[in-house]
Amino acid sequence: MNGSIKTSIVGGGSWGTAFARLLARVGAETELICRRPEQAAAINSSHRNPDYLRDIELPASLNATSFEKNSLESADLAVIAIPSKAYRAVVDEVAATLNPEAAVLSLTKGLEPGTLKRLSEVLAEELPQPAASRILVLSGPNHAEEVALDIPTATTIASNDLELAAWLQQLISTDSFRPYVNPDLIGVELCAATKNVIALAAGMSDGLGFGDNTKASLITRGLAEMARLGDRFGADPQTFSGLAGMGDLIATCTSRHSRNRMAGELIATGKTPAEAEADMGMVAEGLTSAASVRDLAKANGVEMPITEQVCAVIYEGKDVRKAVAELMARAPRPE
Repeated sequence: MNGSIKTSIVGGGSWGTAFARLLARVGAETELICRRPEQAAAINSSHRNPDYLRDIELPASLNATSFEKNSLESADLAVIAIPSKAYRAVVDEVAATLNPEAAVLSLTKGLEPGTLKRLSEVLAEELPQPAASRILVLSGPNHAEEVALDIPTATTIASNDLELAAWLQQLISTDSFRPYVNPDLIGVELCAATKNVIALAAGMSDGLGFGDNTKASLITRGLAEMARLGDRFGADPQTFSGLAGMGDLIATCTSRHSRNRMAGELIATGKTPAEAEADMGMVAEGLTSAASVRDLAKANGVEMPITEQVCAVIYEGKDVRKAVAELMARAPRPE
């Protein structure tokens, strides 16, 4: 059945590449849409992405193309794997050629800057019907570097359409990739946006040479911030103890693969956010979404002190040690 399914992945970064490899390996006809034609040409000739996951051999059946030559009009599944700051502009571009009957899966973890909307809301606004009602989100502890190596991984598929989510679950299930379905689209997306901000804090802790006590405290109190925000928007509390919540938070705050943790570590050692991303050669989504998470919390009366301090460091140049001191000096309170 999978061989008759046409899939198009928009975004030739690490996660888009890893997910395209996964789809090709389960037998779907798979197209990876890259921004630069030369990147697509290199993938087709060498079966490797010259810019991301360079050591991973890609299936010969995986076809790469550019935005100008994509064939989204025939896609059964369109996958969006681009940074949140460019999300609406790219989706608007994609919508012009998208098969209106397609299912649309978002891999991006963040909120739209300015509007503070969840990215599924952006999709619903920009896509034609019925595709605008066929939206899914994938989230969880899913480092592209490990998924591309077929290291055992579990993930969450969230959607308001549980039948559609079950279809995708069957499509992408393998002996090393295990998806679970969750109807809590709001909670899964808020977890995905917020955990990146906490990972920046965890990286700053690493950069200052702090230990396990600090990291565990940040993860635990960061989870409390995530849950408070989710509660304000009616999310299911169980989501925050699941793969999209605690699972992704642990991975993002502790892994050597985590861009956001690494960005925080570099910032703590004196790099600016721009310099940190330049050093990594990749986007750290938390550097964009931190302001959106903070502003969403403020607008809705939700207290998020770790997020506030992270924002002060990355946007205002606040000294990291001063931010830590202010967090530790907050008035005592019950847990």
